[in-house]
Amino acid sequence: MKVPKHIAIILDGNRRFAKRLMLKPWKGHEYGAKKVEKLFDWCKEYNIKELTVYCLSLENFNRPKEEFDYLMNLFRKEYEGLLKEESKIHENKVKINFVGRLNLLPLDIQDTIKEISEKTKDYDSHTVNFAMAYGGKQEVIDATIKIAEAIKSGSLDINKINEETFTDNLILKSSPELIIRTGGEKRTSNFLIWQGAYSEWIFLEKLWPEFEKEDFISCLEEYDARERRFGK
Repeated sequence: MKVPKHIAIILDGNRRFAKRLMLKPWKGHEYGAKKVEKLFDWCKEYNIKELTVYCLSLENFNRPKEEFDYLMNLFRKEYEGLLKEESKIHENKVKINFVGRLNLLPLDIQDTIKEISEKTKDYDSHTVNFAMAYGGKQEVIDATIKIAEAIKSGSLDINKINEETFTDNLILKSSPELIIRTGGEKRTSNFLIWQGAYSEWIFLEKLWPEFEKEDFISCLEEYDARERRFGK
């Protein structure tokens, strides 16, 4: 089976899952976080080298304070766990990147993710990208500003700007061959609008905490059956 080198996933449906269990909506994020760990194991099993997960959008900052604070505490717990020596990321030599406007996150979380990135920067077995405070349009704007500043300083010739130049100024420079969205919604929600231009998309009705290994395999099989045309 032909498997993608890079998969990205929009983790949608956590809150609706919690409501089904008669819990407060934000409790669903805890179930979703546990599923992400399983997801890495599945990617490793199928030798998928890079994984990008959409954890927190810029729009999520508008969520009710109680839910937002709960999310931040969950991120604190999960990311601090990644720093432990017995963490799977060290055992499996996984490079961890964080993409987004990270300066908007609480300072202690910024410090933790910087430490994770620094400790794993030389790992080369697998890569996991956590999209935090992320928006695709905003990433394009930020890249445009960087290019404009380079042109102004004279370090970049405006006539040399091309797709490769633009990609080099993005936070996430690799493009996923496959993007999966759970939760039943069929829209891209400002996720990887540059990198995902020619990605294969799969939309699933299942909510993210319900996503199981057989669903993952089914997505890989569908990807394998598709012919990627790249507009040709």
